[in-house]
Amino acid sequence: MITSEQITLYIQNIPPTPEVVRQALMYVRAGDLPKAAKCAEDDPALKLYLRTLVNRPIYSFRNEVTDIAQIFGILGTATAQQILYSYLMNLLAPKEWSLFALSSHAFYDLQASLGRKWERILNHLKLHSRDNESAITLLPASIIVCDALFKDHLDEVKQLRSVKALDYNTILQRLTGSTLFDLCTQIAEKWEIPSTVSDIVQASSGANTSISGDTKILGQWMHLLLFYELSQSVYVSAGLNEFIDFQIEFVQDIYESFMQVVGYDESNG
Repeated sequence: MITSEQITLYIQNIPPTPEVVRQALMYVRAGDLPKAAKCAEDDPALKLYLRTLVNRPIYSFRNEVTDIAQIFGILGTATAQQILYSYLMNLLAPKEWSLFALSSHAFYDLQASLGRKWERILNHLKLHSRDNESAITLLPASIIVCDALFKDHLDEVKQLRSVKALDYNTILQRLTGSTLFDLCTQIAEKWEIPSTVSDIVQASSGANTSISGDTKILGQWMHLLLFYELSQSVYVSAGLNEFIDFQIEFVQDIYESFMQVVGYDESNG
């Protein structure tokens, strides 16, 4: 089964941030979107990712957007940073998923939908900032890591789950002492993503009772957003509803407000 040594090796094998992404992020943080777009133009894979992601149905553009400078202009600095981080996460995504029955397009849709709903939540909470918006990008990374770590142990995991009905995050924690959220933090550190971003993702596990203030609020909303999103039929079919344990006590005081915000988002595309 999975060991701490395997986790260490996995983290070590994650490639550093590509230079073109590093430069584009630097320009985005400086508010220079034209230079950021010029960087992206020099990387065919990044350019394809940007075009594919922003033209998913969740963005609701009437016409296909292909010009990279236009894409950056439409997104603005906060969302541009979020999508560049999403691209980094996508570099980790497998060509063929093993544990979860996902396609590349389903994963694109998951990234896009989480990002759009999270932006609306931040606006509702009046906590919108560049780093707060970027926090949502690390959640899909935890799904990628889960698939990568468990793919060679499918029979063992299936047997364990049939006996104890444990979610994957709990299984990993009991085996290694690390959660999927811990691994997201390590990935963020390797890619020099600010700790303010990964702290929110850690809070979204619902397991840390010592958090408070804005971090707790954002963690609650992100926890509920994750479960709301993974309850959609396509992700239930993919097996993602077995990803982590839903902490209902952690989010029960925001549930009604959450449904009003996300329900409004759903009805308006």
